[in-house]
Order: sequence, then structure tokens, then C-alpha cells
Amino acid sequence: MSKTNHFHVLSLLIVIVLGCNKKPKQTDFQNNGDQNTTVDLIVALPKNIQAPKGMVWIPGGEFYQGAVPSDTMAMNHEKPRHKVAVDGFFMDIHEVTNKQFSEFVRKTGYVTVAERELEWVEMKKQLPPGAEKPHDSILQPGSLVFKKTKSSVPNLYDYSQWWQWKIGANWKHPNGPGSSIKGKENHPVVQIAYEDALAYCKWVGRRLPTEAEWEYAARGGRDKSIFFWGNDVGQLNAHANTWEGEFPVKNTEEDGFELRAPVMSYPSNDFGLYDMAGNVWEWTNDWYNIDYYKGLAENGQTVNPKGANTAYNPSNPFLQEKIIKGGSFLCSASYCASYRISARMATSTDSGAEHLGFRTVVGLENHKK
Repeated sequence: MSKTNHFHVLSLLIVIVLGCNKKPKQTDFQNNGDQNTTVDLIVALPKNIQAPKGMVWIPGGEFYQGAVPSDTMAMNHEKPRHKVAVDGFFMDIHEVTNKQFSEFVRKTGYVTVAERELEWVEMKKQLPPGAEKPHDSILQPGSLVFKKTKSSVPNLYDYSQWWQWKIGANWKHPNGPGSSIKGKENHPVVQIAYEDALAYCKWVGRRLPTEAEWEYAARGGRDKSIFFWGNDVGQLNAHANTWEGEFPVKNTEEDGFELRAPVMSYPSNDFGLYDMAGNVWEWTNDWYNIDYYKGLAENGQTVNPKGANTAYNPSNPFLQEKIIKGGSFLCSASYCASYRISARMATSTDSGAEHLGFRTVVGLENHKK
């Protein structure tokens, strides 16, 4: 597991300059779940077990993962739709908060990826051959923070226009030096890399959800819905913290917030889960592989899939990326519309940003009464 935050530097300072075009050999996308024609799932919560504090039981069941046919905003990597079955599990009702993560750090002394010294020797292992070392003034602990632009952005594919590398940005200072989480204990913790999320999970005795578990839980039994509340995008502002107005120039704050919102600021879905759309992206445990959905669809119904065996993203061939779900306060119809249930994005495992957090799950096999 990498101990640097090199993806941030790589994205803004190296890849853009080098214009890397080299593609490695395509990796496999075998499914780690079981293909079954007869499904025997854990559905109902046993009577002698209670949900852990702050969690709800997600009853097991079958669903179609991926974009629904009526979703005109769906991206190719959300297709094809495929049948999946998952066992029941417990899930946090909201993202892990600053208060919860602070307790973890206080009791363990854990130091997040964004707070650690950058190591060029480790960093260059995932860079194209011949990549030059950035100046020492850049190779300092920090992370990515969002910055609004002063004018319209014609090319929304160039995310460097609204992301800024900020030395000193981390979970305690999510917008860089001078920012603070004081008074925001009930906000989702951000600037969390995959390694950080795993460390918290280990401490609390839980794990990250698989992509299938996350999407099944977000759907809340609405198998044909684009959003967790239904198909009416006109209800977006009442159900999620997203970007209103022209992205990334002006947020009109019609939903009540410009940046992150306290958890549970909007209605829950039908499973009692909050913030399953907007606010902050959330880590899952699955590798991002652009061919994975295709492989699942060809195999028929899959039970408890655990994601691809290896990562494969031709857009970022040198990075090891996991899938994040749910969208964030930066999602808008003009940019990504990732407040849709099937929306997904690939993020390097050593990446943190001010719009990325996580929540935990636990199955009956790991549950402690």
C-alpha cells in the first residue's frame, strides 16, 4: 500500500505535461463472487441480533446493478446492466464524521496519507518511464482542494482547472492551511485515502462495502429508479447536496450548501440511509476495471460479487484505482450528474480530496453482539 499522496501531484503536475499515451497489457476482470442459478441469501436479520449503533440492517436480495434503461445521463462504464444478489448486512446510516475519525486518531495516533512526507522513490514507481522529479517545494504533504473559476470553462474534461494542490491540506484542514473542522464535527470526514479508510475500518471492526453492496443499499428496493427517491430530477435539491448553477463558476446554493453539508441534512432513502447521493463521494472496496460489468453480464446472475481481480483503466494506465460511489457537492447536470444511483468513478488508492469520504459495513460473519 503506497504511503504517499502521489496521485495528486501526478494528476496536476506530471501526467498533464507528459501526455502519457502508453497502455499496459489489459488485465483480467474475472469475477470474485459466485455464479448461482439457485440463490440462498441471508435476507432477514436474525431475531437475536441487534443493529450496531449508528447502523441499519440492509436486507439481502436481488437487483440489477448498473444504469437503468431510462437514464439518459448514464455513462458507458455504468453498462451493461446485470443481475446481482447480495446477502444482508449492516451499513452506517451516514458517512463517517469528523468526530468519529477524530476519536480514531486520538486513540491510535494514526497519521493519514495526506499528512505524511512524500517519497519520490515510491512515487515514481507508478509514473511513466523518464518522469522528472517535481521541485522539492511541491513534494510536501498536502492534498487537492476545490477552487471556483472566475469565468466559464469550455473544456470540462480538464479537471486541473478547478482542482488545486494545496500543501497542508488534510482531514483536519480540508481546504488547506487556515481551514478547520472545528464546529464541523458532524460533517463527513474528507481528504481520506483508501489506506486511511481501511485503517479506520480495522479499528472499528468493520469493512468498506463492495460496489454491489453500496449500490444495492442506495437503491433501497427501487429497481427501476434513476435516483434513490425516484425518477424526478426536479426533487434533487430537496434530497441531495449537489452543485446548482454554472459549474465550476457559481454555486447558487439552492439546496442550502455551497460545500459539504452536515450528515443527515436531507431525507433518507427507503432503507434509512442518508447521503447516498451528493455531499461526498464514498470509497468502496472494489478495483475499477472498465471491462468488469461486461464480464458479469456474460456470466449471468452473480452472488456477492467482490469486484474485479485487478484494476484496469486505459485513461490512467499507471494507477491502481478503486471505485467510489455517490457523487458529491460538486456534481452537476453539466458535468457528471453523479448523484444517480448507478454513477461510479475511479480513484487512485492514495488519493484524498475535499469531496471524498467513506462509510462502513459489517456482515453477520463479522458481527459482534
